[in-house]
Formats: sequence, structure tokens, C-alpha cells
Amino acid sequence: MNEDLTIKVLAIGDVGNILQTIRKFTKKSEIYIINFYKDGAGIYTYSDYEETFPNYKVSDHVKRINEIKHGFDICITMGIGERIAYLADLNYVVFYVGRDIDTPRFIKNSKEIFYKEPYRKLNFLERWFYKNAFKNSRAHIAYAWVYEYLKKYTENGIKLDMVPVDPTVFDSDVKPIEGEKKKFTFFSPQRMGLPKGTDLIWKALPLCKSDFEIIQVDWFEVATEEELKIKEELLRTKPPQVKLIPMINRKNMPKYYRYADAIIGNMRIGTYALIELEAVTCKKPVIMYTDPEMKIIVNEKEIKSPFLPTVNDPKTIAETIDKVVMSEDFRNRLLEEEYKFVQEISNAEKVAEWWDTFFEQMVKKHKTITKNTSKIRLKFRLWFFLIANRLYWEKIKKVIKV
Repeated sequence: MNEDLTIKVLAIGDVGNILQTIRKFTKKSEIYIINFYKDGAGIYTYSDYEETFPNYKVSDHVKRINEIKHGFDICITMGIGERIAYLADLNYVVFYVGRDIDTPRFIKNSKEIFYKEPYRKLNFLERWFYKNAFKNSRAHIAYAWVYEYLKKYTENGIKLDMVPVDPTVFDSDVKPIEGEKKKFTFFSPQRMGLPKGTDLIWKALPLCKSDFEIIQVDWFEVATEEELKIKEELLRTKPPQVKLIPMINRKNMPKYYRYADAIIGNMRIGTYALIELEAVTCKKPVIMYTDPEMKIIVNEKEIKSPFLPTVNDPKTIAETIDKVVMSEDFRNRLLEEEYKFVQEISNAEKVAEWWDTFFEQMVKKHKTITKNTSKIRLKFRLWFFLIANRLYWEKIKKVIKV
């Protein structure tokens, strides 16, 4: 690769709009993102992309990637993008931020530790396909808590504790939404459910002594009967302090952060996600459970998370909420420590610099974006995938011509 040339990166999928942020700040790399069809939560949470697949058909996705792949040097995938890159015979790296590796598709009856019922129930052929897709990746990267799952399946995984926040979107100068607050107001934009610790928050609220309101986005992910029952139970037992509001478009999130007095984040996983980082960037204090055992390494140096509480029993959560509501001094000190921490781990330019270096290393090692697997083998790979997904033979005949 010519040192003076920009690295052309093809991104398939973008969970949490992380790649969208990175692409704004890379200097040696130019990232082109193709995201998946928008529906459900995606309508609200996706940014605007150069291109979005128009449907759910895997064969159409592969066909489109084959049309454009030779204009790129390397591929990065998120979410189900891994299978498309594998079917299109690309040199790709995979970036994990959640369920794609804590409930991997290649493990039988894969489930999250919070649940009894499997999240994925794939057949043997499907699991075999996804295991090959995993093994064919040139690198596996996972951020923060997700790495603890990745390292179960590979000894060569890369842990990345830096997650970028876009300062052009999340800004403390953004005007808040209109409306008068009658009492201290928390904002909670995360999905509800056990992985987010909603059940712990519900148990903590009756123990609180202060007066406040929580604006909670009415957002569930229901993929199993167990999750449906938990959703119904959470709605049935919703504390009076909680007010549900419809889902919010991503571009309006900063206005809600600025409107609130403080933010309630995740109370179960033990470390930060984008919501907590975005809120602090908007200069709002965040309550979020921090597991002291989870190490955070930035530039080969361990740094401590200032987010509170450090235990997530309902009584401690309630005490932390009361401190935030009743003490302005406590809120200010908490925000000051959180803001300093977030600036260190979510600086978009520093994160983009890391990715520039990484992409450069990958392109030097793998000279082209394609692996040059035989066409017969690639057709068999696609046939196998479609059969594994129980498609009719006549439909397979129509879609294998990629």
C-alpha cells in the first residue's frame, strides 16, 4: 500500500452509530458505511447513512457488496454484517458491542446470563456456518465488558475501552426540549429489561426519600417468551415516579439530555455504554453501576471509573439517587469527575487515530480486500447458508446467481 494513499474501508453494519462517529474523525482512512434495513428501533436509533440495504434478503446484500468491494482495501463489520462479508469473500474484521458475541450464533441455545430461555435457537447447519464466519475474520475486536465474552472464543481478541462520542452532536450548548419541570427530573433513554437493570431500579425507587420524576423511553426488545413476560411484569409494577414517553429520534437525544437534571444509566453490566458517555458530554451527571473488578485500560494505563454506585443492590441505588437529587454539591463533584473520565476514554479524535493505525496495519498484512476463494466454493457457501435457513429449493435457484 502506498503510504500517501487514503485507506478505503468498507463497513457493513453500524451498531450504535459508532462507525458513523469514527468516520468523521479518521485522517488516514475513509469509511463507507452500508447499514441494514431500518424498522422498529432502527428508525429512531440509526443515523443517516450513505447507503442502506433496501430489504432483508441476504442474497441481495451479498450481490451489492460484490458490486462495490473492489473499490476498498479492507472491511469492518458489526452485527450481522459478518455473514455478508464472509459470503462475499472479503478480508474483514469484526467489531463486537453486544449480543453478537455474548450470545454468539455458533453456540447451541445461546443465552444471556440474565435469562433462563435461549436467545438463539439455531440448527446445527446454521451454527456451523456462523462458526466458519467467525473463524474467517482477520481480527476480532470488542469494547469494554463485551471483551469478557469474546475471550472465551479466541485467544487473539482485541479489547478496546475507548468508545467515541461525537462532539458535533452531543454538546452542552444544545438547547433543551421545551417544557416546564415541576420537580427534579431524571432521563433514562436505554431499553428496559434485565440486561439494563430495570428490575433493580424498580425495586430501588420505593426506597427513595427524595421527590423526583424519571422520564423513561418506552423501549423493549422482546425476542423470547421469557422477555415478553418480563416486559409485562415491568409494566405492571412500574413505580409512580416513572413516566413513559415514546421513542426518540437519535438527533433529538441531546435536547433531552440537556432538559434533564441527571441521567439514569445501566445498573447491571457494571460499565459504561454510549448513553452514559453521551449524557456526560452534554454536562449532565449520570448514575450508573460500576463493577470495581472491571479494568479499564487506555494507552496501556489503567484508569478508574467514577460512575456510582459501585454495588447494585436496590438500597444502595436508592441512596445514590437521593444524594444526586438532594445535594447540588454532590451532583457537581460527580459530574466533574465523570466529565474528566469521559474526555479521556471517548475523545473522538484519539479513538479515530487508533482505528487509523489499526486499518493501516491490516492493509499492510492483507494486500487486497478479497481472499480470492474459488467461485464454486463461494456458491456452495451461499447455498449452504440458504439451506441452513430453511429456504425452499426453488427460491435458492433464483438467488444464488450473485
